[in-house]
Amino acid sequence: MAEITKRLIHEMYMKLVHLNEQKAGADLQAFFAQASAEKLPLLPKNLTSIHVIHCIGNHEPINNTSIAQKMSLSKANITKISSKLLKEGLIKRFQLTDNKKEVFFRLTPAGKEVFALHEKLHKKKEQLFYQLLDRYTEAEQAIVLRFLQELTDQLVEELPEARRECDSQP
Repeated sequence: MAEITKRLIHEMYMKLVHLNEQKAGADLQAFFAQASAEKLPLLPKNLTSIHVIHCIGNHEPINNTSIAQKMSLSKANITKISSKLLKEGLIKRFQLTDNKKEVFFRLTPAGKEVFALHEKLHKKKEQLFYQLLDRYTEAEQAIVLRFLQELTDQLVEELPEARRECDSQP
């Protein structure tokens, strides 16, 4: 019986992974549709860029290294994305007066519009997720949390880039 349950859990996990990939595409289309309806003039071209804007908006001023750590992406990847966002006028770079070596980022007014829209849609999805969790007792939620923590740890171990980024975090 335990083997059957394990197999069913694995099958459900794989289904979740595939549905999540499809949902990410649908969410991106919904984001662009909402942005169009709100007549946002500037938009990044992909979801990772939108998430970089979200990270900057939540933590500004923030540097390249901190963005990479918070998002579990390589610094090279963040440099590439931030260069595009700078060209698109969604973020701006600057240096602190007491630290001319390090470059920091802030959102431009257009970047703040993208951030606000993403935040609004994110809050709506978060509420739906919490409604789902409310169906479970605190003890059941603790088991779900433990499972997700251990699954995340395992995935980090399997991804060399994610492992490097997590190892470099304080």
